[in-house]
Amino acid sequence: MATPDAQKVKTVTATSHGLAEGWGTVRHYRLEGGLHVIDITARNVAQLFSGLDPAPFRHKDLDPEVEGYIVAAVREIGDAAKTKLVIHIPADEMASPAGQGLPDAIHNYFAYREWVGSEDLKRLMRTALVSLLIGLAFMFVCMSLREWVLTGKDGVSEILDEGLLIVGWVALWRPLDIALYDWWPLWRSVRHNRALKSIPVDVRALQTS
Repeated sequence: MATPDAQKVKTVTATSHGLAEGWGTVRHYRLEGGLHVIDITARNVAQLFSGLDPAPFRHKDLDPEVEGYIVAAVREIGDAAKTKLVIHIPADEMASPAGQGLPDAIHNYFAYREWVGSEDLKRLMRTALVSLLIGLAFMFVCMSLREWVLTGKDGVSEILDEGLLIVGWVALWRPLDIALYDWWPLWRSVRHNRALKSIPVDVRALQTS
């Protein structure tokens, strides 16, 4: 499915009013009722959703490129609570059951993505816990074997001693990797989708010349 076409309102680059006039640039979205507006234009409602998803309309997946555009725009604006999504479609599409149910369909999609992300995060935390228990048990075995190896004084014993120490710590790499790095992208995704599931959505008739 194509992305929202060239009829959508584009973001523009303008001089910022930061530390000094003329310093840098910042991208602006038009304001409406105190909210930044993300405009999307489509020829029909179906263009906004994945054609491969057989689910009923209100539970269909958004087209990946449409979702990506919305998420990127909200990230650029910086606050979903200060954002509104305006969908421009032909008047006959707007009057159809699909057009009237479009806000619910969009909210349902992001609510579903939040739930999926939350479940993935829970599974990751369970994996971290199990990995930690396994790693600690293996570490204990390695340390016990080191005590036995240390009874010898030859070169082979020293090599085995160092090897067991290294292998024992490596066994803890996976839970530490999860605790330090893996969880936060999922958490950030959950947070974004939680905000997007309640973003105001207006459906308006497409203005034709």
